[in-house]
Amino acid sequence: MSGIIATYQIYDQVANLEKRAESIALGLTVGSWTNLPQNDQIQLLKHKGKVTSVRVDESAGNRTKGIIEIFYPSHNFTADLPAILTTVFGKLSLDGEIKLIDLHFSNDLLALFPGPKFGISAIREKLQVFDRPLLMSIFKSVIGRDLNYIGEELRNQALGGVDLIKDDEILFDTCTSLEERVVQGKNILQQVFESNGQRTLYAVNLTGRTFELKEKAKRAAELGADIFLFNVFAYGLDVLQSLVEDPDISVPIMAHPAISGAFTSSPDYGIESSLLLGKLVRLAGADFSLFPSPYGSVSMEKSKTLKIAEYLTEPNGLLKTFPVPSAGIHPGLVPQLIADFGNEQVINAGGGVHGHPDGPIGGGKAFREAIAATLSGITLEDYANQAPSLQKAIELWGVRS
Repeated sequence: MSGIIATYQIYDQVANLEKRAESIALGLTVGSWTNLPQNDQIQLLKHKGKVTSVRVDESAGNRTKGIIEIFYPSHNFTADLPAILTTVFGKLSLDGEIKLIDLHFSNDLLALFPGPKFGISAIREKLQVFDRPLLMSIFKSVIGRDLNYIGEELRNQALGGVDLIKDDEILFDTCTSLEERVVQGKNILQQVFESNGQRTLYAVNLTGRTFELKEKAKRAAELGADIFLFNVFAYGLDVLQSLVEDPDISVPIMAHPAISGAFTSSPDYGIESSLLLGKLVRLAGADFSLFPSPYGSVSMEKSKTLKIAEYLTEPNGLLKTFPVPSAGIHPGLVPQLIADFGNEQVINAGGGVHGHPDGPIGGGKAFREAIAATLSGITLEDYANQAPSLQKAIELWGVRS
Protein backbone atom coordinates (compact mmCIF):
# COMPACT_ATOMS: atom_id res chain seq x y z
CA MET A 1 0.00 0.00 0.00
CA SER A 2 1.08 3.56 -0.62
CA GLY A 3 1.99 5.42 2.54
CA ILE A 4 4.37 5.72 5.45
CA ILE A 5 4.94 3.55 8.51
CA ALA A 6 6.04 5.68 11.46
CA THR A 7 7.84 4.07 14.39
CA TYR A 8 7.52 5.70 17.81
CA GLN A 9 8.98 5.15 21.25
CA ILE A 10 6.33 5.94 23.85
CA TYR A 11 5.78 5.79 27.60
CA ASP A 12 2.37 4.90 28.92
CA GLN A 13 1.25 5.30 32.53
CA VAL A 14 -1.56 2.75 32.43
CA ALA A 15 0.32 -0.03 30.61
CA ASN A 16 -2.13 -0.13 27.72
CA LEU A 17 0.06 0.43 24.70
CA GLU A 18 -2.49 -0.96 22.26
CA LYS A 19 -5.10 1.58 23.31
CA ARG A 20 -2.57 4.41 23.18
CA ALA A 21 -1.40 3.37 19.73
CA GLU A 22 -4.96 3.23 18.38
CA SER A 23 -5.64 6.66 19.86
CA ILE A 24 -2.62 8.08 18.03
CA ALA A 25 -3.56 6.40 14.75
CA LEU A 26 -7.03 7.90 14.90
CA GLY A 27 -6.03 11.28 16.30
CA LEU A 28 -3.54 11.94 13.48
CA THR A 29 -5.91 10.81 10.72
CA VAL A 30 -9.72 10.70 10.92
CA GLY A 31 -9.95 11.95 14.51
CA SER A 32 -12.61 9.53 15.77
CA TRP A 33 -14.14 6.30 14.60
CA THR A 34 -16.52 4.30 16.75
CA ASN A 35 -19.05 7.13 17.09
CA LEU A 36 -19.17 7.83 13.37
CA PRO A 37 -22.19 6.71 11.31
CA GLN A 38 -21.59 3.62 9.18
CA ASN A 39 -21.58 5.59 5.92
CA ASP A 40 -18.92 7.95 7.27
CA GLN A 41 -16.80 5.01 8.39
CA ILE A 42 -16.92 3.54 4.89
CA GLN A 43 -16.06 6.91 3.32
CA LEU A 44 -13.14 7.56 5.67
CA LEU A 45 -11.76 4.02 5.82
CA LYS A 46 -9.03 4.70 3.25
CA HIS A 47 -7.80 7.66 5.35
CA LYS A 48 -7.74 5.90 8.73
CA GLY A 49 -4.35 5.30 10.35
CA LYS A 50 -3.63 1.65 11.09
CA VAL A 51 -1.63 0.27 14.00
CA THR A 52 0.73 -2.33 12.54
CA SER A 53 2.87 -3.25 15.54
CA VAL A 54 2.95 -2.82 19.33
CA ARG A 55 5.63 -4.19 21.60
CA VAL A 56 6.68 -3.60 25.19
CA ASP A 57 10.30 -2.53 25.50
CA GLU A 58 10.41 -2.38 29.29
CA SER A 59 7.98 -2.09 32.16
CA ALA A 60 8.31 -0.89 35.75
CA GLY A 61 5.29 -0.54 37.99
CA ASN A 62 2.54 1.21 36.07
CA ARG A 63 5.01 2.85 33.66
CA THR A 64 5.52 1.04 30.39
CA LYS A 65 7.94 1.89 27.59
CA GLY A 66 6.97 0.61 24.19
CA ILE A 67 7.64 0.74 20.47
CA ILE A 68 4.64 1.18 18.20
CA GLU A 69 4.27 1.38 14.43
CA ILE A 70 1.44 3.14 12.62
CA PHE A 71 0.67 3.21 8.91
CA TYR A 72 -0.47 6.51 7.39
CA PRO A 73 -2.00 6.24 3.89
CA SER A 74 -0.63 8.58 1.25
CA HIS A 75 -4.17 9.85 0.55
CA ASN A 76 -3.75 11.94 3.69
CA PHE A 77 -0.85 14.20 2.71
CA THR A 78 0.95 15.82 -0.16
CA ALA A 79 4.32 14.37 -1.07
CA ASP A 80 6.50 16.88 0.78
CA LEU A 81 8.41 16.59 4.03
CA PRO A 82 6.57 19.41 5.87
CA ALA A 83 3.22 17.70 5.21
CA ILE A 84 4.59 14.29 6.13
CA LEU A 85 6.24 15.41 9.38
CA THR A 86 3.13 17.35 10.40
CA THR A 87 1.00 14.27 9.72
CA VAL A 88 3.08 11.76 11.63
CA PHE A 89 4.45 13.94 14.43
CA GLY A 90 2.84 17.38 14.40
CA LYS A 91 0.66 17.78 17.45
CA LEU A 92 1.81 14.39 18.70
CA SER A 93 5.25 15.87 19.42
CA LEU A 94 3.58 17.96 22.15
CA ASP A 95 1.92 14.98 23.82
CA GLY A 96 4.36 13.93 26.53
CA GLU A 97 7.21 11.45 26.33
CA ILE A 98 7.12 10.29 22.73
CA LYS A 99 9.91 10.12 20.17
CA LEU A 100 9.72 9.59 16.41
CA ILE A 101 12.21 6.80 15.75
CA ASP A 102 11.86 6.07 12.05
CA LEU A 103 9.81 6.51 8.90
CA HIS A 104 9.45 3.82 6.25
CA PHE A 105 8.30 5.16 2.86
CA SER A 106 6.54 3.01 0.28
CA ASN A 107 8.50 2.85 -2.95
CA ASP A 108 6.11 5.10 -4.87
CA LEU A 109 6.52 7.86 -2.28
CA LEU A 110 10.27 7.43 -2.04
CA ALA A 111 10.54 7.94 -5.79
CA LEU A 112 9.02 11.43 -5.46
CA PHE A 113 12.03 12.76 -3.52
CA PRO A 114 15.18 13.89 -5.30
CA GLY A 115 17.93 12.46 -3.15
CA PRO A 116 21.44 13.79 -3.77
CA LYS A 117 22.02 15.47 -7.12
CA PHE A 118 25.65 14.29 -7.18
CA GLY A 119 26.17 11.67 -4.49
CA ILE A 120 29.34 9.89 -3.44
CA SER A 121 30.38 8.68 -6.90
CA ALA A 122 30.20 12.09 -8.59
CA ILE A 123 32.06 13.79 -5.73
CA ARG A 124 34.84 11.22 -6.03
CA GLU A 125 34.90 11.78 -9.78
CA LYS A 126 35.37 15.52 -9.27
CA LEU A 127 38.36 14.85 -7.04
CA GLN A 128 39.63 11.76 -8.85
CA VAL A 129 39.90 10.00 -5.49
CA PHE A 130 38.35 6.54 -5.47
CA ASP A 131 40.20 4.28 -3.05
CA ARG A 132 40.22 6.00 0.34
CA PRO A 133 38.11 8.17 2.65
CA LEU A 134 38.08 11.82 1.69
CA LEU A 135 39.74 14.32 4.02
CA MET A 136 38.20 17.68 4.93
CA SER A 137 39.46 20.58 7.01
CA ILE A 138 37.49 23.42 8.56
CA PHE A 139 38.14 27.13 8.79
CA LYS A 140 38.76 28.06 12.41
CA SER A 141 39.03 31.48 14.07
CA VAL A 142 37.57 32.98 10.92
CA ILE A 143 35.11 35.52 12.39
CA GLY A 144 36.20 39.08 11.63
CA ARG A 145 38.88 37.97 9.15
CA ASP A 146 39.33 39.63 5.78
CA LEU A 147 39.60 38.06 2.34
CA ASN A 148 43.40 37.96 2.36
CA TYR A 149 43.40 35.92 5.56
CA ILE A 150 40.82 33.51 4.15
CA GLY A 151 42.84 33.10 0.97
CA GLU A 152 46.02 32.30 2.88
CA GLU A 153 44.20 29.80 5.08
CA LEU A 154 42.73 28.11 2.01
CA ARG A 155 46.18 27.84 0.47
CA ASN A 156 47.78 26.32 3.57
CA GLN A 157 45.01 23.80 4.11
CA ALA A 158 45.12 22.71 0.46
CA LEU A 159 48.92 22.39 0.60
CA GLY A 160 48.44 19.90 3.43
CA GLY A 161 46.68 17.55 1.03
CA VAL A 162 43.04 17.86 2.09
CA ASP A 163 40.34 17.08 -0.48
CA LEU A 164 37.73 19.47 0.89
CA ILE A 165 37.76 22.69 2.88
CA LYS A 166 34.58 24.04 4.44
CA ASP A 167 33.60 27.38 5.89
CA ASP A 168 32.66 27.48 9.54
CA GLU A 169 28.88 27.32 9.84
CA ILE A 170 28.91 30.63 11.73
CA LEU A 171 30.67 32.47 8.90
CA PHE A 172 28.10 34.80 7.33
CA ASP A 173 28.31 37.60 4.78
CA THR A 174 29.74 40.17 7.18
CA CYS A 175 33.44 40.85 6.59
CA THR A 176 33.43 38.89 3.33
CA SER A 177 30.64 37.90 0.97
CA LEU A 178 29.75 34.51 -0.48
CA GLU A 179 30.67 35.71 -3.97
CA GLU A 180 34.04 37.06 -2.85
CA ARG A 181 34.93 33.81 -1.11
CA VAL A 182 33.93 31.75 -4.15
CA VAL A 183 36.13 33.79 -6.50
CA GLN A 184 39.04 33.88 -4.05
CA GLY A 185 38.72 30.18 -3.39
CA LYS A 186 38.71 29.23 -7.07
CA ASN A 187 41.85 31.29 -7.73
CA ILE A 188 43.82 30.01 -4.74
CA LEU A 189 42.89 26.36 -5.16
CA GLN A 190 43.63 26.44 -8.87
CA GLN A 191 47.09 27.81 -8.09
CA VAL A 192 47.69 24.93 -5.66
CA PHE A 193 46.49 22.41 -8.22
CA GLU A 194 48.81 23.81 -10.87
CA SER A 195 51.76 23.74 -8.46
CA ASN A 196 51.43 20.23 -7.06
CA GLY A 197 48.41 18.48 -8.60
CA GLN A 198 46.37 18.56 -5.37
CA ARG A 199 42.69 19.02 -6.23
CA THR A 200 40.71 20.58 -3.38
CA LEU A 201 37.05 21.64 -3.32
CA TYR A 202 35.79 24.53 -1.20
CA ALA A 203 32.40 24.41 0.59
CA VAL A 204 31.19 28.00 1.07
CA ASN A 205 28.48 28.77 3.60
CA LEU A 206 25.20 29.62 1.84
CA THR A 207 23.30 31.96 4.19
CA GLY A 208 20.84 34.83 4.23
CA ARG A 209 17.06 35.28 4.22
CA THR A 210 15.25 32.19 2.99
CA PHE A 211 13.68 33.80 -0.07
CA GLU A 212 17.05 35.22 -1.14
CA LEU A 213 18.89 31.90 -1.03
CA LYS A 214 18.14 30.69 -4.54
CA GLU A 215 19.34 33.84 -6.22
CA LYS A 216 22.49 33.89 -4.07
CA ALA A 217 23.12 30.24 -4.89
CA LYS A 218 22.64 30.83 -8.61
CA ARG A 219 25.10 33.73 -8.62
CA ALA A 220 27.64 31.67 -6.71
CA ALA A 221 27.12 28.71 -9.04
CA GLU A 222 27.78 30.97 -12.04
CA LEU A 223 31.04 32.07 -10.38
CA GLY A 224 32.10 28.44 -10.05
CA ALA A 225 31.20 27.46 -6.47
CA ASP A 226 32.40 23.93 -5.70
CA ILE A 227 30.05 23.04 -2.81
CA PHE A 228 27.53 24.83 -0.64
CA LEU A 229 27.61 24.34 3.12
CA PHE A 230 24.03 24.69 4.34
CA ASN A 231 22.60 24.94 7.87
CA VAL A 232 19.64 22.82 6.90
CA PHE A 233 17.90 22.66 10.28
CA ALA A 234 17.95 26.43 10.70
CA TYR A 235 16.10 26.72 7.38
CA GLY A 236 14.20 23.43 7.05
CA LEU A 237 14.49 20.25 5.01
CA ASP A 238 12.10 21.57 2.37
CA VAL A 239 14.37 24.56 1.72
CA LEU A 240 17.23 22.13 1.11
CA GLN A 241 15.06 20.14 -1.27
CA SER A 242 14.04 23.25 -3.20
CA LEU A 243 17.72 24.16 -3.71
CA VAL A 244 18.53 20.64 -4.87
CA GLU A 245 15.63 20.54 -7.33
CA ASP A 246 16.47 23.87 -8.96
CA PRO A 247 18.15 23.08 -12.31
CA ASP A 248 20.11 26.34 -12.19
CA ILE A 249 21.86 25.35 -8.94
CA SER A 250 24.10 22.50 -10.05
CA VAL A 251 26.32 22.51 -6.97
CA PRO A 252 26.69 19.73 -4.35
CA ILE A 253 25.24 20.58 -0.93
CA MET A 254 26.77 19.75 2.46
CA ALA A 255 24.20 19.61 5.27
CA HIS A 256 25.42 20.95 8.62
CA PRO A 257 23.73 19.63 11.81
CA ALA A 258 23.50 23.00 13.60
CA ILE A 259 20.16 23.25 15.53
CA SER A 260 19.49 19.50 15.11
CA GLY A 261 20.33 18.84 18.76
CA ALA A 262 17.14 20.67 19.71
CA PHE A 263 15.24 17.86 17.96
CA THR A 264 17.38 14.79 18.64
CA SER A 265 19.24 15.07 21.95
CA SER A 266 16.59 13.80 24.37
CA PRO A 267 16.24 10.02 24.73
CA ASP A 268 12.48 10.43 25.26
CA TYR A 269 11.37 13.35 23.07
CA GLY A 270 11.87 14.67 19.57
CA ILE A 271 13.19 12.86 16.49
CA GLU A 272 15.77 10.09 16.33
CA SER A 273 19.13 11.33 15.03
CA SER A 274 19.44 8.58 12.42
CA LEU A 275 16.10 9.58 10.90
CA LEU A 276 16.80 13.32 10.87
CA LEU A 277 20.51 13.40 10.01
CA GLY A 278 20.45 10.26 7.91
CA LYS A 279 17.29 9.26 6.10
CA LEU A 280 15.53 12.63 5.79
CA VAL A 281 18.63 14.63 4.88
CA ARG A 282 19.33 12.13 2.10
CA LEU A 283 15.75 12.25 0.83
CA ALA A 284 15.89 16.04 0.71
CA GLY A 285 19.03 15.85 -1.41
CA ALA A 286 22.19 16.50 0.62
CA ASP A 287 25.39 15.15 -0.93
CA PHE A 288 27.16 15.25 2.46
CA SER A 289 25.71 14.99 5.97
CA LEU A 290 27.74 16.13 8.97
CA PHE A 291 26.96 14.61 12.38
CA PRO A 292 28.73 14.33 15.74
CA SER A 293 31.36 11.60 15.89
CA PRO A 294 31.38 9.07 18.76
CA TYR A 295 34.83 10.27 19.85
CA GLY A 296 34.95 13.99 20.67
CA SER A 297 33.65 16.30 23.36
CA VAL A 298 30.49 16.90 21.29
CA SER A 299 29.88 13.20 20.78
CA MET A 300 27.02 10.91 19.89
CA GLU A 301 26.48 7.29 20.87
CA LYS A 302 28.32 5.06 18.39
CA SER A 303 25.28 2.95 17.53
CA LYS A 304 23.41 6.10 16.52
CA THR A 305 26.23 7.39 14.33
CA LEU A 306 26.54 4.03 12.59
CA LYS A 307 22.80 4.06 11.91
CA ILE A 308 23.08 7.55 10.41
CA ALA A 309 25.85 6.33 8.09
CA GLU A 310 23.78 3.26 7.18
CA TYR A 311 20.78 5.36 6.17
CA LEU A 312 22.99 7.71 4.14
CA THR A 313 24.48 4.88 2.06
CA GLU A 314 22.06 1.92 2.02
CA PRO A 315 20.61 0.92 -1.38
CA ASN A 316 17.19 2.56 -1.76
CA GLY A 317 17.11 3.84 -5.32
CA LEU A 318 18.63 7.23 -4.42
CA LEU A 319 22.24 8.29 -4.85
CA LYS A 320 24.35 7.86 -1.72
CA THR A 321 25.18 10.70 0.67
CA PHE A 322 28.68 11.00 2.15
CA PRO A 323 28.69 10.42 5.94
CA VAL A 324 30.84 13.03 7.71
CA PRO A 325 31.43 12.11 11.39
CA SER A 326 32.74 15.30 12.97
CA ALA A 327 34.12 16.87 16.17
CA GLY A 328 37.13 15.74 18.13
CA ILE A 329 38.88 14.15 15.12
CA HIS A 330 42.69 13.94 15.06
CA PRO A 331 45.10 11.72 13.08
CA GLY A 332 45.35 9.15 15.86
CA LEU A 333 41.65 8.37 15.38
CA VAL A 334 41.95 7.43 11.71
CA PRO A 335 42.20 3.64 12.24
CA GLN A 336 39.10 3.75 14.46
CA LEU A 337 37.21 5.93 11.96
CA ILE A 338 37.95 3.57 9.08
CA ALA A 339 37.10 0.53 11.19
CA ASP A 340 33.75 2.08 12.12
CA PHE A 341 32.73 3.89 8.92
CA GLY A 342 34.81 2.32 6.16
CA ASN A 343 36.09 4.10 3.07
CA GLU A 344 32.80 5.76 2.15
CA GLN A 345 33.16 8.69 4.53
CA VAL A 346 34.70 12.12 4.83
CA ILE A 347 37.19 12.45 7.68
CA ASN A 348 36.54 15.96 8.95
CA ALA A 349 38.87 17.88 11.26
CA GLY A 350 39.24 21.40 12.57
CA GLY A 351 41.58 21.47 15.54
CA GLY A 352 43.10 18.18 14.39
CA VAL A 353 44.44 20.01 11.33
CA HIS A 354 45.07 23.53 12.63
CA GLY A 355 46.43 22.43 16.01
CA HIS A 356 49.31 20.47 14.51
CA PRO A 357 52.75 21.81 15.54
CA ASP A 358 53.45 22.58 11.86
CA GLY A 359 50.09 24.26 11.31
CA PRO A 360 47.46 23.23 8.76
CA ILE A 361 50.03 22.02 6.22
CA GLY A 362 51.47 19.60 8.77
CA GLY A 363 48.01 18.69 10.03
CA GLY A 364 46.77 17.74 6.57
CA LYS A 365 49.90 15.73 5.87
CA ALA A 366 49.54 13.88 9.17
CA PHE A 367 46.00 12.83 8.29
CA ARG A 368 47.01 11.69 4.82
CA GLU A 369 49.84 9.66 6.34
CA ALA A 370 47.46 8.14 8.89
CA ILE A 371 45.02 7.17 6.13
CA ALA A 372 47.80 5.62 4.04
CA ALA A 373 49.09 3.67 7.05
CA THR A 374 45.67 2.33 7.98
CA LEU A 375 44.78 1.24 4.45
CA SER A 376 48.19 -0.46 4.17
CA GLY A 377 47.60 -2.42 7.38
CA ILE A 378 50.49 -0.72 9.17
CA THR A 379 50.14 0.68 12.69
CA LEU A 380 50.36 4.43 12.98
CA GLU A 381 53.30 4.13 15.35
CA ASP A 382 55.30 2.07 12.85
CA TYR A 383 54.36 4.23 9.88
CA ALA A 384 55.28 7.37 11.82
CA ASN A 385 58.93 6.32 11.86
CA GLN A 386 59.11 7.49 8.24
CA ALA A 387 56.34 10.11 8.44
CA PRO A 388 57.38 13.15 10.49
CA SER A 389 54.02 14.95 10.34
CA LEU A 390 52.22 11.90 11.68
CA GLN A 391 54.90 11.44 14.35
CA LYS A 392 54.31 14.96 15.66
CA ALA A 393 50.54 14.41 15.67
CA ILE A 394 50.89 11.20 17.66
CA GLU A 395 53.16 12.92 20.18
CA LEU A 396 50.50 15.61 20.63
CA TRP A 397 47.24 13.62 20.55
CA GLY A 398 48.22 9.97 20.84
CA VAL A 399 46.61 7.01 19.07
CA ARG A 400 43.17 5.65 19.92
CA SER A 401 43.56 1.98 20.78
